[in-house]
Amino acid sequence: MKHIIIGTAGHVDHGKTCLTRALTGVDTDRLKEEQKRGITIEIGFAELTLPNGQRASIIDVPGHEKFIRNMLVGAAGMDVVLLVVAADEGFMPQTREHLGILSLLGVQNGIIVLTKADMVDEEWLEAVEEEARETVQGTFLENAPILAVSSYTGQGIEELKQLIVKLVEGADQRNQDRPFRLPVDRVFSVDGFGTVVTGTLIEGSMQLGEEVSIYPAEKKARIRGLQTHDKAEERASAGMRVAVNLSGIDKADIKRGDTLARPGSMVLSHQMDVQLSVLKDSPYAIKNDTRLHFHHDTHEMVCKCVILGKDTLEPGETGYAQLRFQEDVAVKNGDHYVVRFFSPLVTVGGGVILNAAPGRHKRNDPAVLEGLAARASGSSERQVVEALRQAGSAMPKKHDLAKAAGLTDAELDEVLAQMLEEGRAVELAGRYVDHDTIESLWEKAVKLLGDYHKVQPLQPGMNRGEFRGKLLPTASPTAIDALIDYYAQHRGLRIEGPTIALPDFQVVWNSFYTGLKDQILDLYGKAGLSPENLDDVLASFGKKQEGARQVVTRLCYDGELVALNAQLLLRRDFYDKALSALRDLFAGKPELLLAEFRDALGISRKYALALLEYWDSEGLTKKTGDVRVAAKKF
Repeated sequence: MKHIIIGTAGHVDHGKTCLTRALTGVDTDRLKEEQKRGITIEIGFAELTLPNGQRASIIDVPGHEKFIRNMLVGAAGMDVVLLVVAADEGFMPQTREHLGILSLLGVQNGIIVLTKADMVDEEWLEAVEEEARETVQGTFLENAPILAVSSYTGQGIEELKQLIVKLVEGADQRNQDRPFRLPVDRVFSVDGFGTVVTGTLIEGSMQLGEEVSIYPAEKKARIRGLQTHDKAEERASAGMRVAVNLSGIDKADIKRGDTLARPGSMVLSHQMDVQLSVLKDSPYAIKNDTRLHFHHDTHEMVCKCVILGKDTLEPGETGYAQLRFQEDVAVKNGDHYVVRFFSPLVTVGGGVILNAAPGRHKRNDPAVLEGLAARASGSSERQVVEALRQAGSAMPKKHDLAKAAGLTDAELDEVLAQMLEEGRAVELAGRYVDHDTIESLWEKAVKLLGDYHKVQPLQPGMNRGEFRGKLLPTASPTAIDALIDYYAQHRGLRIEGPTIALPDFQVVWNSFYTGLKDQILDLYGKAGLSPENLDDVLASFGKKQEGARQVVTRLCYDGELVALNAQLLLRRDFYDKALSALRDLFAGKPELLLAEFRDALGISRKYALALLEYWDSEGLTKKTGDVRVAAKKF
C-alpha cells in the first residue's frame, strides 16, 4: 500500500489547524501554549482516512514567522501540500515564504485551499482566487486546483477529500528499496520503555529488532518497538509517520535534527557541492562567503556559502556553490535543502545536494562546473560517470560508488552494466574506475617505467612493490595488482616474476656494460670463497661505480652471482663448489659444526658463517644448538 504524507502550509491564523481538524477530527494543537494563543507553534500530526479507504498522515505546520524553523521540520517529509489561504485576507508574507520553501524542497503535488469561505461574499472570493492563481504562476502549484472551504460549516470539505484522493493516487510512491532513513523531529521517554523518537520515514523500510545508526554521531541502537498513529507495527515503510522505541541509547544521546538510518548508509561531511537557487522574491542576493542557516530534513546548522563560477547569485538566479560547515552533517546526494539569511532570518534560497563529500574546489574551475552540471542533470548515468571521475584512482567499491552517485544498488547495476560493456568503466577486483582514469594511470605507469629503464637499463624491470608505491601509493595492493593485470592483458605490460617492465623494453649489453661484467666476474673469480665486501668492490671501479652496481644487480638476477647477504657475493661456480662440499660433509655425518665446515673449505669463520646462514634462510640447513642438520635432501 502507498503511504503518503499530506501537509498544510500558509500564513499564521489562516485556518490550517481548523482545516486539519475538519478533515481528521483531530486537534493537532497539543501544547497548552498553542491552545491558549490559538496558533500552532510545534508541528502537529493526525491520521486521515480518505473516501477510498486510503490512509494518510497529515502534518500541520506553524505559520507564524517566528516558527519558520519548525515549519521547515514538518515540510521536509511532505508528498502533497494543502496551501491554505484565508479568503478574508488572501496571500500574506508567510504564505509566499512557505510556497518558496515547498518549491525548494521539491514538493510536486498540492491544492490551494481558500479557507474561511463563509466569511466573504462570492465576488470577494473570486478576487482572492484570481490573486492566488496569479501568485502561484511559475511554481509547482501553477496548475493546482483551487477550492474554497469552511472548516466551521463543512463547505467543500468532502470535495476537498475527493481532490486529495486524486492527488494521492497520482503521487509517486517513496522508494522502498533504499536503506531506511527517518529524520527525528521529537524525542521523549516512556516509563517502562525508554527512549522514543518520532519522524517521517522518508525512504526505505524498518522493522523490529533492526540495528540503527543515529547520525551524525553514528551511535548504535536497536528498534524495540514501532508505532504509526498509536498502532503497533512490526514493519514501517517510507511515507509513514513513525514512533520508534529504541533500546541501547539514552534520551540525552539523541535530539531533534538527528537521523535514524541503516548503518553505513549516510555520508558524513564538513562540506558539500550544491545547486543553489535564490528565490525570485528574496530580499537579499547571496554573495560569496556569505554565512547562512542551512536546513536539511529536521536539522539546522550554520554554513559558509562559497559561490562557484561567479561572485553573487541574485534573486531568481540558480548556480552552484560549496557549503562548508564547522561540524559533521549527514546527508545523501539528491537531498533537498533550504537556506535562510544569517541575519535577519529570512528564507533566501535552497536546492539540491549534488555531491555530499567533495574536496575543496577552485571557485572558477570549468571542470568543476561541468561536473556539477552533469550531476544536476538528474541522469543516473551522468551521476555515475561524475562519481567515477571524482573518485579517480581511489577506485571505489560498488557500495561506495552507489552512495557517491546517490543511487540504489539496483539502479547502479543497471548503469554499470552498460558502461562496462561499452568500456567506459572497468571493474578491478570488485572496484570500479572510469576509462579516462585508466588512460591517465597508464600514462603515469609508462613514464615511471620509462624513467626506471633509463636509470636501470640492465634490470628486467621495476620491483612490483616499488611500482605499486609509486603508481598509487594509497591504494590497496589488491586493487593495484588487478590494475597491473589489466595493463598486462590490454596494454602488453610485461611481468617477469617480481618485476614489471614496458612491453617493448629490452636489456642491451653494450660494450661499456660488457666490459664491466667481465671485470666483475674476474674479480669474484680470483676472490673465490673469500671475496671483499660489495662496497669495497664497487669503490674499486671509481667513476664507473654506478655502472658496476647495475651490472652486479643484473648478474645476481641472472644467477651468475649469488648474494649471501647485502655485502658478500660469490661467483656461481664457487658457490656450487661450497654447496657440493656441504653435501659431502652431510653424507658422512648427520650433524655439522661451523668449525668443521670452515676447516673443510679452508676459509675464515666469517665466510663459513655467511654461507651457512644463507642456506638456513633457503631452508637447506637448520641450526640446532651449536650444530646444523640437513633440513631437506639435496
